[in-house]
Amino acid sequence: MTSLSDLPIRDDLRGLTPYGAPQAHVRVELNVNENTHPVPQQVIAEIMSRIAQALTTINRYPDREFTELRASLAQYLGHGLEIENIWAANGSNEVIQHVLQAFGGPGRSVLAFPPTYSMHPIIAAATGTQWLTAERDEGFYISPETAVAAIRAHTPDVTFFCAPNNPTGTPVSLETITAAYDATKGIVFVDEAYVEFAPTSHGTALSLLQGRPRLIVSRTMSKAFAFAGARVGYLAADPAVVDALRLVRLPYHLSALTQAAAIGALAHTPAMLAMVDDIKTQRDRLVHELAVLGFTPYESSANFVLFGNVADPHAVFEKLLSQGIIIRDIWMPHHLRVTAGTQAETTEFLTAIAALDAAQR
Repeated sequence: MTSLSDLPIRDDLRGLTPYGAPQAHVRVELNVNENTHPVPQQVIAEIMSRIAQALTTINRYPDREFTELRASLAQYLGHGLEIENIWAANGSNEVIQHVLQAFGGPGRSVLAFPPTYSMHPIIAAATGTQWLTAERDEGFYISPETAVAAIRAHTPDVTFFCAPNNPTGTPVSLETITAAYDATKGIVFVDEAYVEFAPTSHGTALSLLQGRPRLIVSRTMSKAFAFAGARVGYLAADPAVVDALRLVRLPYHLSALTQAAAIGALAHTPAMLAMVDDIKTQRDRLVHELAVLGFTPYESSANFVLFGNVADPHAVFEKLLSQGIIIRDIWMPHHLRVTAGTQAETTEFLTAIAALDAAQR
């Protein structure tokens, strides 16, 4: 049988493995930071109605510029943003891919601060962009000084910040983002996939866009909007950035059905975001209860919690999985990550991990 190594694949892809988050469908799924709350029925009805309407013209190509969706996203984001500032794609991963296709690529580099979102280096590799890394400060934070020193040392074409960071949940201050922007002539990309779960006092990099044409802020509907299966990611940036992304996107890349579903969800933004407060409550509960159990949870601004002081992470992962509960083994020594689920899901996880004897955890 032919293997991958037998094919004339690009040399820089040899030896790499694809993204591999487990997709085990068990009773309690808390491993990939999904919003585990169901979409409200009135929103489902709205989405179904819009999709039914879109199906009447499904023989035609969709709106290539997804104008109505961009208008809905601009209205949701606020901050004086207009349609011209907005771009969208099939999940924020495709948004990131578009950015690196336009501003990265062979002979160019992207700087990041691991541990961070595992797809960032994979997308860099797929686009032929050199992946550069710098260390974080204690507690997984990034100070302005740390960011500037790394940029001066590496002179990257693109700098990535994940804010709040995945898998640690730590925020990135607006001061750090501003300092990084001032220190580079390249693109500064801020991945705000989890920002709706952060305290409003942390602010958003959207407030920094005015007058900074090399700053890009991405978001997703997968998390706060409970829309992971729809695959809708988007960004806000200077209109010139959006023009650059048009050069690399495939034509008609957002289907008419995707556009209709997203517009329907955004039309019910208050209902879709009503679950966010409950998720934040369960996240904070995880932080408190895991500490009581003797673990070392990190304060999180996202919808998940990273916790350390785990004697054998993989053994704990397997033991929980055998009980129908899946969390994330992120291959950080003595650490695991768990998504904040519903109250019932969070209770089941905490009960199960508390029941493990001390030697197992």
